[in-house]
Amino acid sequence: MIGIFKANNPFNAFLLFIYGLLLKLACFIHPHIPVVQKTDGFLFREILSKLENTGSKFPLIYPSITYFLLFTQAITFNTLINEQKMMQRANYLPAMSYLLITSMFTEWNVLTAPLVINTLLIWVWARMSNLYSNANPKSTLFNIGMMIGIATFFYFPSLAFVLLIVFALIVSRPFILAEWIISILGILTPYYFLFSYLFLTDRLNGYKIPQFEISYPKFHQNYWELVGICLVILAFLIGGFFVQANFRKQLVQVRKRWSLVLLYMVVALFVPFINATHTFEYWILTAIPLSAYIACAFLYPAKRWLSVLLHWLMVLIVIIISYGINNYRAYL
Repeated sequence: MIGIFKANNPFNAFLLFIYGLLLKLACFIHPHIPVVQKTDGFLFREILSKLENTGSKFPLIYPSITYFLLFTQAITFNTLINEQKMMQRANYLPAMSYLLITSMFTEWNVLTAPLVINTLLIWVWARMSNLYSNANPKSTLFNIGMMIGIATFFYFPSLAFVLLIVFALIVSRPFILAEWIISILGILTPYYFLFSYLFLTDRLNGYKIPQFEISYPKFHQNYWELVGICLVILAFLIGGFFVQANFRKQLVQVRKRWSLVLLYMVVALFVPFINATHTFEYWILTAIPLSAYIACAFLYPAKRWLSVLLHWLMVLIVIIISYGINNYRAYL
């Protein structure tokens, strides 16, 4: 399987679709109806409200939308990795890794606000990756800020990704005050239009501004899911080793892009600590940067058996969790 996705064959997109569908088949067998959480923004609440009538009659619409988002995110991120020449050669391993690790945890296969904003954050990361070579980045920075502002309408703690703008400016640009101000204006612009609409429709007094809640995430995972977490961490460390080993051989721009991927993951790890709801679904924000490193764990090892063993161990965990534990839960 790894050998297939190591090639940059356009037919691999179809094979990847089938691969992901097989991994996530259990989600279609036992469709999960999403529930609104306290930190969900008004746009995501509106989406769930619009889907409620259809979902009650046809619950498969929820896993269908979820898989569509996961697959398109995987393909989009994979294309960006290849275009920016971040790996030794173009391949489909980042997309494969994303679909694989999101299949290892049931909460990552549910329609949630963090899953939706992953699409926006991929776009944000892509624009940030080109800041280093951008001679006039003001419009790009404004759009990046505006996209993060819009993301908070789906999931308010995603405001923490403002830190990613800060890191990107520090890593990629010399200090220019105007660029920092433009980024802030971009973040505030969606709120300007929101409050203008609320004021004109006389709803401003009834609007409650979301708030952060500092908390310690609680894990209620079983042993197999903990094994899955350990495998993901192991794959990340192996991939990180190979990224570091090839660091000096890469162009400066590519190094900065890998630095941004790592900073992306650091911010994504931080978000659940400012979240009022203690569920594992919010950690899906880490899946995008993790998949970039895990793809390196599948691509670079000289001993092919290592990457093959790691891949099939992760697939085995997916099977156990999806068809073993979930079937047991279904009878409870």
